[in-house]
Amino acid sequence: MELLSPHAIVGVFVAVLILKSLLKNANRWVYEAKLGEKQYSLPPGDLGWPFIGNMWSFLRAFKSGDPDSFINSFVSRYGNTGIYKAFMFGNPSVIVTKPETCKRALTDDEGFTTGWPRAAIELIGRKSFIDIEYEEHKRLRRLTSASINGPEALSLYIGYIEENVKFCLEKWTQMGKIEFLTELRRLTFKIITHIFLSSEGELVREALEKEYTTLNHGVRAMAINLPGFAYHKALKARKNLVATLQSVVDERRNLRRSNLSSQKKDMMDALIDVEDENGRKLSDEEIIDILIMYLNAGHESSGHITMWTTLLLQQHPEFLRTAKEEQEEIVRKRPSTQNYLTLKETREMQYLSKVIDETLRLITFSLVVFREAKSDINLSGYTIPKGWKVLVWFRSVHLDPEIYPNPREFNPSRWDNSTHKAGEFLPFGAGTRLCPGNDLAKLEISIFLHYFLLHYKLEPLNPGSAVRYLPHTRPTDNCLARIKKCS
Repeated sequence: MELLSPHAIVGVFVAVLILKSLLKNANRWVYEAKLGEKQYSLPPGDLGWPFIGNMWSFLRAFKSGDPDSFINSFVSRYGNTGIYKAFMFGNPSVIVTKPETCKRALTDDEGFTTGWPRAAIELIGRKSFIDIEYEEHKRLRRLTSASINGPEALSLYIGYIEENVKFCLEKWTQMGKIEFLTELRRLTFKIITHIFLSSEGELVREALEKEYTTLNHGVRAMAINLPGFAYHKALKARKNLVATLQSVVDERRNLRRSNLSSQKKDMMDALIDVEDENGRKLSDEEIIDILIMYLNAGHESSGHITMWTTLLLQQHPEFLRTAKEEQEEIVRKRPSTQNYLTLKETREMQYLSKVIDETLRLITFSLVVFREAKSDINLSGYTIPKGWKVLVWFRSVHLDPEIYPNPREFNPSRWDNSTHKAGEFLPFGAGTRLCPGNDLAKLEISIFLHYFLLHYKLEPLNPGSAVRYLPHTRPTDNCLARIKKCS
């Protein structure tokens, strides 16, 4: 076989370098060159390779066990500016990682609108909160949040949450090995479906529940609709969810026509009944998309944070002891005739609240949310062009050593006399699109921990289990453990 001459080898090498340069600069030519003079005021960064942009490095970092290496690579190359251009989830984007820039993107409704990736919108729904305009979002949020937040609503749910928490804890002690996270997700899903679909049976809930894990894996995946990819599987899961919820909507409407609807109203009834000032009611598509969004968000975060709070307390006996003593003191102060929790008591759990906040900070359940520039925006001296996405990177804020000394250390005491500025603690977002179920989530976690701390302990079976970071931070074994009663 004839070998290539030295000149030919050099030619091939040069051709490869030229091709690589062309590919590396393709996105810049497509998305930046057309901006004219504005391209010179873009934030530092790079738009990566054609089509995939920076997604491979993002996925590689989050699957490597060192998710923060993704942002750290921008910091090492371009400095700690807190704002970087990138090509993420199919769009030219700007990543913001500092409290001031995060706060601006989340609270400036004149400059920014929601900007979730196409994959997330297709899966959660075009008529859900993540893709509707500001005025419609405000109206529907006002309607739905009244049913899950505020003292009156929360007081209604305490008994139901308490009953199910006590039942599940007792059941888990008899099951031997359990996936603690999986069981908690089932518990929180049962609670949220009671709030939204109270009159539906166990079969409907099970039919919905089994599809949500698959749906979640596709929400932040690349939108590749081919067999074997997470997005393709998630689209199938959404189709099944829509079919199940459509049957529920149809049944509720039939009951109304027959005057057989229950006097007890849940969120499904509220969505069917609501109408605007012109008498327009919500379509089935709007009702279903809102329900898919709420049912998903309403159990995933609560289940994961409850698991992590329990696990972190178990790993830190001194903090567990203090939290347990607080719960024992609450019980001691009760009238002898009271054997249940009250909303007032949950608000007296000051130390436990710090424990939960520290878990929310350290774990950062939602690592990023998405916005889009409605016009050219000046942010920290850089231009964000109209139509570009803005990725608000919560994880960088919550693990910033200048804000939280020793940020990877679990330390509830850091919240003693805490005076954090706006934008420095963002577990539920901020602004008008703040997570509407934040109070309900903290209530669920508090009730669970109250009974767990008083009567139970967690025995992880793989204490050194590796951690997976997508779509949410969790042990790879879903916290395989035993729940045991305390003597």
